[in-house]
Order: sequence, then C-alpha cells, then structure tokens
Amino acid sequence: MKTLAIYPGTFDPLTLGHVDLVRRAARMFGRLILAISDGTGRKQPLFTLEERRVMAGRLARDFENVEVDTFDGLLVDYARRRNCRILVRGIRAFSDFEFEFQMALTNRKMEPDLETIFLMPQERFSTLSSGMVREIARFGGDLRPFVPGFVRHALERKRSAPGGCSASAGKKGKS
Repeated sequence: MKTLAIYPGTFDPLTLGHVDLVRRAARMFGRLILAISDGTGRKQPLFTLEERRVMAGRLARDFENVEVDTFDGLLVDYARRRNCRILVRGIRAFSDFEFEFQMALTNRKMEPDLETIFLMPQERFSTLSSGMVREIARFGGDLRPFVPGFVRHALERKRSAPGGCSASAGKKGKS
C-alpha cells in the first residue's frame, strides 16, 4: 500500500516554494494530495477556488503520484474523509514554525493519529510567500523568480482585468 500524505493550503497563488515542497513530498510519499482550502474565514483570496484548482492541476500533471482536491471546513475532517494520517507543511522561518506547531498540536488533539511533517524549502525560497507574490503582482513587478510561468500568466491576466490586482485597485480615495 502506498503511503498517502496531504499538502494543504490556500495556494493563492502557487509559488516556486510550493513547487519545491510538492516535488520533495512526492518523492517521500507514494501518493500526495495537494488539498486546496476554500479559505473560508480568512482574507479574501485573489483567485477563486476553481482558478487555484486549475493552476494546481497544471502543476500536478508533472507528477504521476500527485492529485489535486479542494476542501472546506476543518483539515482534520478532510483528512479523515480521505483516510489520511500524514500532513505536509512548509516552514520558512521561525514565525512559520510557531504557527504551524500550534496548528499541528491542535490537529493532533482533534485527531490523535494525524501526524504533521514539516519541510523546509530550498534556501532561495525561504522568504517567498503567496502574499509577497500578490504584492509584487499588484505593482507590476517581475514575477519570474517567484512563480511558475502558468501562474505568472494567470497573475498578469488578473492584473489587467477590471478590478484586478493592480495597485490602483486596492487604493481608496481621499475623503
């Protein structure tokens, strides 16, 4: 039987750091689910759940043992439904560890058989975040060092769309 792991996140958008972790986790586990959270209760995502699913599906095509799924609600409930006992989470800095450690302990309290594996990205991705990528896109910066080409194109389309992620879209007028 192949060991199943879940790599959960909002992936808004997917970064090269995410790609790095998918590549490494896919080598560690027989099957890997890239599980995209709908983000309910969090900040408003830039990309819809369906857009994020399509981008993740594009990434998964490069790996025979990676599948993409979406979920809402508690991650432990999703892991139970998928009969999975291993979560993969990325840790870039100590601040990530503190949050992820608390989350892992909370998940374990709700589901004692659920284990969390922490992976550190390659050094060149250790400061990269989806929030940073959204900010670079918002101001029209060069996204090539941060995201796969298909994500860059999606961000550029989003930026050029009415009400997209341009710098002026986020500014409020003076009163």
